[in-house]
Amino acid sequence: MKLEAPTSLSSTRPLLHGGALPWVGLGVFRVPSGSDGVAVVLAALDQGYRHVDTARLYGNEVEVGEAVRASGLARDEVFVTSKVWNDDHGYDPTMRAVEGSFARLDVGPIDLMLVHWPVLGLRRETWRALERCLADGMVKAIGVSNYMAHHLEEMTVYAHEKPSVNQIEVHPFLQQREARGWCRAEGVVVEAYSPLAKGRRLDHAEVRAVAAELGRTPAQVMLRWGLEREMVVLPKSVSPDRMAENADLFGWSLGEACLERLDALEEGGVTGWDPRQMP
Repeated sequence: MKLEAPTSLSSTRPLLHGGALPWVGLGVFRVPSGSDGVAVVLAALDQGYRHVDTARLYGNEVEVGEAVRASGLARDEVFVTSKVWNDDHGYDPTMRAVEGSFARLDVGPIDLMLVHWPVLGLRRETWRALERCLADGMVKAIGVSNYMAHHLEEMTVYAHEKPSVNQIEVHPFLQQREARGWCRAEGVVVEAYSPLAKGRRLDHAEVRAVAAELGRTPAQVMLRWGLEREMVVLPKSVSPDRMAENADLFGWSLGEACLERLDALEEGGVTGWDPRQMP
C-alpha cells in the first residue's frame, strides 16, 4: 500500500518500535562543534525542521543536545538520532557507547539509535546491546545504517527486534533497489543519506531539465524524488538559505513521468562508503 505523501516538515511516518519519524531531517555530518554548531541546529529548528541526525563519529552530539534544549520546543517535538560507531561494537562497548551518547545529548531517551556500519563478526552482539537499551528505555527505537539486503537477512537469524530504520546512501544515481525492497517488505523505514549525491550531480542535464519544467531547483527535485519513492531524506547544510531550499518540498509533486525519468538515472554511483561488498 502506497504511503500518503508528507505535507510539511512536521509530517511523520510510524516506526516498528512505536513513535513517529519526520520525513525530512537535518544531517549534521561536518556541522562544527562549539557555538557555531549549536547555531546551525537552532537555525534548522527555527525553520521548522523537527528531525536531527547525528552520530558519535560526527563529534557534535553535545551541540545538537544544547540546540534542542535551547529551542523552546517541547522534547517530543524534535526527533533525535545518533549512531554506534565501528570501534564501539560488541555488547559491552555498545552499551558504553549508548550511555555516552545519552549523556552528551542530554535530552532524555534518544529517539533512534543506529548501528553505523555492519562490522564483521560483531553485529550480533552489538544488536543484542541495542535491544537491551530499547528494553531499558534509554532509546525509543533502534535501527541500522549501511546494511544491504544480505546484512538484513542475516539479522533474521539473531534479532529479537527488527530494525525500525535502515539508513543508506540513496539518490537517483544510486537507488539501492534490493535493500529498499527488503525493507519495504518487512516494514523497515529507509532513510536516504547523501540524498543530493553530495552535490556532485546537481548539474546533470536530466535533473536540471526536470527542475526547469517544474520551476524548482535540482536539489529540490532530487529530494522530492526520495520522498515520492517513500524514503525519509536527510540533506546536510550549514547555510540557512540552503536549509530553506531543501525544506521547500511540499505542495507540489514530480508526477509519474518525471519520477520515471529520474528512476532511469541509476548508475550505482556511490559517493561515500560502499557496504555492498561487505560480507
